[in-house]
Amino acid sequence: MTQSAANGDLDECPEYPPLVARANAICGEVGFALTREDAGQDRPSACLPGVGRFLAVLAAGCLGGRIGELGTGAGVGSAWIASAMPADCALITVESDEVLADAARRVLAGDPRVEVITGDAAAVLADQGPYCLLFADSGLRSPGQFSALVSWLRPGGRIVMDDLVPVDAPQRGSPAADAMKRGFFAGDSRLTWTEVVLPDLRNSLLVGTREPEAADRTDCGPCPV
Repeated sequence: MTQSAANGDLDECPEYPPLVARANAICGEVGFALTREDAGQDRPSACLPGVGRFLAVLAAGCLGGRIGELGTGAGVGSAWIASAMPADCALITVESDEVLADAARRVLAGDPRVEVITGDAAAVLADQGPYCLLFADSGLRSPGQFSALVSWLRPGGRIVMDDLVPVDAPQRGSPAADAMKRGFFAGDSRLTWTEVVLPDLRNSLLVGTREPEAADRTDCGPCPV
């Protein structure tokens, strides 16, 4: 699988999983930007390939687990996750925009493991856990909201947030928004976390693993569904 420099990969002729290629095509049909540069300031855009590959690596380990996504867009991130997750894994992805949710359903309609729901992601996902993986791809505005997401993770579960600009990158992103996201991760004592810079050196993501409680620091087996 090759990669492309313009959007977080390394090669100009990327090869994507078929489901991801379909999602990218549907983004074009509905006018949903594939990159933040195309979207413009403070406008939503699709999951970058570098982020998608990272999500795929995490999803591949969710044996018998459940994955939640806050903010489906047109289904690109969901397509990366669904292309890699095990056969016994389930993905629940929630999008507030009906047009985008319908586009994502077109992408993912053939996969019974995936459910695309239109609505408020936090409200929908709150009672569907515990989760092996959460991709928080929609706006969180307070530490309390973020703390709730962490509480939905099983011990050892992971949470990912993207759309950051590395601190030392030459271009400017949204410094206040990036600092807020880093503060969410740094401020939650239940997480071991880090920032991952994508291959383009222009974008980064945050990933945190929920630590087990002291009494539970033993092998807890596969994620329950």
